[in-house]
Amino acid sequence: MSAKLILLRHGQSLYNKENLFTGWTDVALSDQGKEEAREAAAILMRHGLYPDICFTSWLKRAIHTAQIVLAEMAWEQIDSLKSWKLNERHYGDWQQRNKEEVEEEVSKKHFLAVRRGYDTPPPELKQDDPRSAQHEPKYKDIDPALLPLSESLKETRRRTLNYYYEQIIPQLARGKTVLVSAHGNSLRALVMGIEELSAEEISRLEIPTGAPIIYHFDETVKMTKKQDKLSLNQH
Repeated sequence: MSAKLILLRHGQSLYNKENLFTGWTDVALSDQGKEEAREAAAILMRHGLYPDICFTSWLKRAIHTAQIVLAEMAWEQIDSLKSWKLNERHYGDWQQRNKEEVEEEVSKKHFLAVRRGYDTPPPELKQDDPRSAQHEPKYKDIDPALLPLSESLKETRRRTLNYYYEQIIPQLARGKTVLVSAHGNSLRALVMGIEELSAEEISRLEIPTGAPIIYHFDETVKMTKKQDKLSLNQH
């Protein structure tokens, strides 16, 4: 039996709804986001995609999305493992700011270089900024040198793929069906690695909220098939 990887971007968050940069800010799902999670569960059940194990970030919008999905599927008995390495890209000093206002402030070219580019980070937070993860109790046992003050997609990819190879690939190698509930950019980083996309190709990829992406793998953990929202909804 081939292994399957289900990538699921969390449902719409309150900051998504308000068009704010979220990053590591720990905001809840909107009512629409909760409904998107329920719809994702319906898609997975319709295709018989019941995960053996679940991975999420440390951010509640991803955690709650996974919880809603598994509750809707009556499949809450599986292990759910969490890691900060699956967190959203850290948007530095842009976090909690309106995207349109930031774009007007910095120019469209620079805005797109940061938001959709590969190796251009947003401006860093200052160490003493209250938005810094170093001030959040849940990160107290993480080496402060590992906690970003901002990140490019390249830097997000480094930590996300590190976790993928250490924790998720071994599950796929055992033929498991794995659910990863995470974020737009941490999932873009995974897709970039799995599909071997270039920096230019990944700049054009947008992952919608609440829409599962399914990868099928052979026994050597080579990707053999991809299903996205369009193909999943055709059946």
